[in-house]
Amino acid sequence: MTIQLVFVAGAGLMGHGIAQVHAATGLDVVLYEPDMARAQGGRDRIAANLERAVAKGRLEAAEREATLIRISPTDDLAAVRDADLVIEAVFEDVDVKSTLWRELDRLAPSATIFASNTSSISIGRLAEVVSPARRKRFVGMHFFSPVPVMPLVELIRGPQTADATETAIRGLAERLGKQVIVSADRPGFIVNRILMPFLAEAMRACEAGLGTADDIDTGARIGLNHPMGPLELADFIGLDVCLGVMRVLDEGLEGEQFRPPQVLVALVEAGHLGQKTGHGFHTYPRPERPTR
Repeated sequence: MTIQLVFVAGAGLMGHGIAQVHAATGLDVVLYEPDMARAQGGRDRIAANLERAVAKGRLEAAEREATLIRISPTDDLAAVRDADLVIEAVFEDVDVKSTLWRELDRLAPSATIFASNTSSISIGRLAEVVSPARRKRFVGMHFFSPVPVMPLVELIRGPQTADATETAIRGLAERLGKQVIVSADRPGFIVNRILMPFLAEAMRACEAGLGTADDIDTGARIGLNHPMGPLELADFIGLDVCLGVMRVLDEGLEGEQFRPPQVLVALVEAGHLGQKTGHGFHTYPRPERPTR
């Protein structure tokens, strides 16, 4: 099917980035939040991103304006009635996502493809809440942050996802300039199945006093040649997001490596969620890190 209008549900860290990359390729985007101020805030973040690109000479001012004009913020869920594709990018919680999908299934055209940006929750489980006819058009389309920069998309087929749906999403991802990998519908999929135990072990090392957060991150950056240390990366992702993913892994897979560290639980309960709150394993803004 031809995809021209994309309805992005969620204008936060992931949602506004997803909206931006689709609009930049010439697609019309409706950016939804139940609160209009938040929807407009997502569009404003896109405008700021594009303005920085213009200032650095990476984007023409005319391209910035053309991209922005394609993005329409809304607080009206019924705006999905004209969508060819819905991409859901709301909080990583089964109940939150399921409630939204039920409503979208009721309002969207029967031919509309549903894609979840979930980073860990089973696509089959999410698809259970939509009509049986819709399930063949339900798929996982997991982007990585920051979406305009990161070139990977994980495609996850549910038990009833049709070949035509996979083909449509593959074609769209290629249009966006993304590389696609396909994961079985298992907890955490491919990337987070690998990443979260690594982050958790770094957290446990910090909790045990093996080294400071700076030393642990420097060890990974310089000793393992990683662009960002694991604790810094967890802060960037959001400690609440990391905890949510680890709980899905812990519930669905056996092994101590999947269990959320107590230090992570304590930080989230205290409201210290990383960069977005100014405090996590590090305090933000951070001083310039040492050069190699």
